[in-house]
Amino acid sequence: MLSANFIAIVFGAVFVLAGLLGFVPNPIVAPNGIFAVNAAHNLVHVLTGLAFIAGVWAGHSRATILAIGIAYVAVTAIGFLTTGDTLLGLVHINVADRWLHAALAVVILAAGFLASEEQRTSTLKATTR
Repeated sequence: MLSANFIAIVFGAVFVLAGLLGFVPNPIVAPNGIFAVNAAHNLVHVLTGLAFIAGVWAGHSRATILAIGIAYVAVTAIGFLTTGDTLLGLVHINVADRWLHAALAVVILAAGFLASEEQRTSTLKATTR
């Protein structure tokens, strides 16, 4: 079984990288890409990634994973209820984003429920002293 710390670090890195990728012109994550994004959407990804990592640093990896998973359930619901191309008038989305958010909600929650909880590692403890 994977540890909550490992899962949170992987999710954190992926979200930060996806957010940063959105600031670089590419056909996948861009205003007119497969996944429609704008600066606010990219910033949300970066902040979400940092939240995953902060959860590890604070010793609450599993709780952070579950909280973000629940937040993605809400984002999914709001996204499917939104008729336009902006979520809450700020975050640019399209159909692919809506389905990706749904998939992320399921994967993040499943990872949170299946992860083994562990205390902060000695490395993390040493960096906070």
